[in-house]
Amino acid sequence: MRLRTGVWAVIMAATAMAGTVSAKPLPARPAASAPLPPPGTLLDPMTPDTVAHYDWVRPEADYVRREEMIPMRDGVKLYTVIVYRKGVTDAPIILSRTPYNADAATSRNRSQKIEEILPIVDTPFVDDGYIRVYQDVRGLGKSQGDYVTTRPLRGPLNHTSVDHATDAYDTIDWLVKNLKNSNGKVGITGSSYLGFTSLMALVDPHPALKAAVPQSPMVDGWMGDDWFHNGAFRVFGYDYVLGQTVKNGGRGGIPSGKQDAYDTYLSAGSAGDYARKWGVDQLPGVRKMLEHPSYDSFWQDQAVDKILGRRGITVPTMLVVGEWDQEDSYGAPAVYRALTARADSRDKVSLVVGPWRHSGVNYEGSSLGNLKFEGDTALQWRLRYMKPFFDCHLKTNPAPCHTPRVITYASGTNQWEESDDLAPANTPLYLGDHFTASFDKPAGEGSESYISDPAKPVTTIPRPVSLSGTAWTTWLVGDQRFVDGRTDVLSFKTGVLTAPVHIRGAAMVDLHAATSGKDSDYVVKLIDVYPEQNSADPTMAGYELALGIEIFRGRYVHGYSTPAPLEPGKTYAFKWRLPTVDHVFLPGHRIMVQVQSSLFPLYDRNPQSWVPSIMDAKPADYVKATETIHWGGSDASAVWLPVVK
Repeated sequence: MRLRTGVWAVIMAATAMAGTVSAKPLPARPAASAPLPPPGTLLDPMTPDTVAHYDWVRPEADYVRREEMIPMRDGVKLYTVIVYRKGVTDAPIILSRTPYNADAATSRNRSQKIEEILPIVDTPFVDDGYIRVYQDVRGLGKSQGDYVTTRPLRGPLNHTSVDHATDAYDTIDWLVKNLKNSNGKVGITGSSYLGFTSLMALVDPHPALKAAVPQSPMVDGWMGDDWFHNGAFRVFGYDYVLGQTVKNGGRGGIPSGKQDAYDTYLSAGSAGDYARKWGVDQLPGVRKMLEHPSYDSFWQDQAVDKILGRRGITVPTMLVVGEWDQEDSYGAPAVYRALTARADSRDKVSLVVGPWRHSGVNYEGSSLGNLKFEGDTALQWRLRYMKPFFDCHLKTNPAPCHTPRVITYASGTNQWEESDDLAPANTPLYLGDHFTASFDKPAGEGSESYISDPAKPVTTIPRPVSLSGTAWTTWLVGDQRFVDGRTDVLSFKTGVLTAPVHIRGAAMVDLHAATSGKDSDYVVKLIDVYPEQNSADPTMAGYELALGIEIFRGRYVHGYSTPAPLEPGKTYAFKWRLPTVDHVFLPGHRIMVQVQSSLFPLYDRNPQSWVPSIMDAKPADYVKATETIHWGGSDASAVWLPVVK
C-alpha cells in the first residue's frame, strides 16, 4: 500500500508539473505552405523542408518560359510550355503535341540559354524570333484527361466530342488569343507520335494553322507503322504499350532480362502466349492488338492517310521520312500518295526522304551505322528546307514560297535532289536461273525452293539480338551477309553494273510463290552489293546494304481484311511495296534480291499451318514448309524498280 501511494504521488506530481507547463502557450508550428520569415530571422527547427515549386529559370535567362493549363472544349486542361527569347514581337508560333513529356522537352540542361533548353531542331527558329510551344497530349505528362494510344478521330471508334484534331484546334485558338507578342500564325511539327498529332491537326484545322511538317508520322499501325507490317506483328510493341500506358511499374518495358531476344521470343511461343506470360494481355493497348489481328474497321477507321485522302487538306504540309526508318517508314509516303491523288491537295503537299533512321532528322546526320554522308544532312535539311518553308508561311510579310514537291537525298552519290515527283515502279528486275537477277526477262522458266522451319527462323540481325539502342536504330543499314549460306534464304544477284542505276520511290514486289503449308510469310530485301575491293573505305568492301526490307503475310493475298488459308502447292502472286528511297547503285556494284520466310524476332513467326489467329497459335501449329519461288514464264517473279530515266 505504501508503494502504491508513492507511485501515485509521483504520477500526481508529474501531472501537476505538466499542467503548469501547458499553461504557457507553445509557439505555433509553421504550416507547410506558410511563407518563410525574412532573411536574418532564424527558422523554427520544425519548419517543413518540402516546397511546392522551384523556379529554375533565373532573372538572367535570355528567354521566357511559361507553363499553362490550356482548357479544351470538354473542360479538360492540357499542360503546355511556351518558350521564346526575351523581347520578341510579331512572332510566329510552332507547336508540338507530345506524349513524351513537354516539361522535359523544354528543360534540357536547365540552362539560362534558350538554345540549351530546347531540342537542337528548335535553335534556328528561336534565334529568329519564333515562339516554341510543347504540349502534353491528354492523359499523359501533366495534362488532364484520359489517354488512348493514337486516339481515333470522332466517329465510329470515338463517340466523345474530342480527339487530337479538336485538341489542336482549341490549343491554337488559345495561343493566338493569349500570346500578345505573336503574329497570330501557327505551324505544327514533330516526329513519330508527334508526327501523328501534327497530321491530326490538319483535320478541320484552325484558321491560324498555316503550315505543318509531320516527321516520320504514325499513320497506319497495321499496314506498316509500329505494330504490324502487311499483317506480320511486331511483338516488341508490347514494351512500348507497357511503358507508355502504365503509371507504376511499366517503365523499362517487359522485364525479360538482357538475354538474346531471339531466345526470349522463341521460347515464349506465339504473340498471345508471350503477352499472357508477362501479364501484359491485361493492358487495354495490348488487348486491342490481340483482338484485331486482321485489317478490320478498327485499323481502317484510324488510318490517317485514308482520313486525309477522303477530306483533302487546306494547310501546306511538308511530309518527312527517313530512308532507313525502322519504325514508321510507311506513313509519310502513304499520306503523300493519298493527297497527291486529289487535285485540291496536290499543290499543298511535299515529301522529303532523307538518309536517316526514325526521327534522325532531328539529330546529327553525317552518318548512319557504317554509312557516311556529305556533312550533317539533317542540319542541311532543317536550314535549306524546313526553316524556309515555315518562314514563308508563318512570318509577317515573308518572301515568296518555293517548296519543291519532292526533296530527296540520293544515297550512293550523297547529294540532295529536287524533283516534281517520285518515279513510278515500272522497271522490272527479274529473278532468274542460277540465282541471277536481270532487267531482261528470263528466256526459260523454273523455280528455286527452300525449307522454312519456324523452329529455326531467320534472324533479323546477328545474334545475340537486341531490339533497342544502337542495334535497333541502325539495323536496316546492317551488312546482310550474315544470312548468306543459310539454306532458307535465296539470293538473286545481277552482274557487275557498268552504268549507274538510280531509283527514287518505292519498289514493288511481285513474288510468284507456292508453299506446302497453308500459310506463309515472305520477306524480300533489295540490296546494294559493294565491290569486294574498296580501298577508299575498307569497311564497305563486299558490303550488302539493304535499300528496302519488307514482309508480307501470305493469308492476306486476297485482301488484308479477309484472311484465308493458302492452298498447298498452288502458286500465288504476292504483291507489296518496299519503303520509299532515293539511291544510286554505282558502276562496279551489283543489285541483289533476297527472299526468305521469316524475319525474327522483329516479326512473330508464321506457324505455316492454318490457325484463325496467329496471335494464338500453339506449339503444335508450327510446322515446316517447303517454299517454292518461281522465275520466268507466266509466273515470273520480279521487283519493279522506280528507275529515274
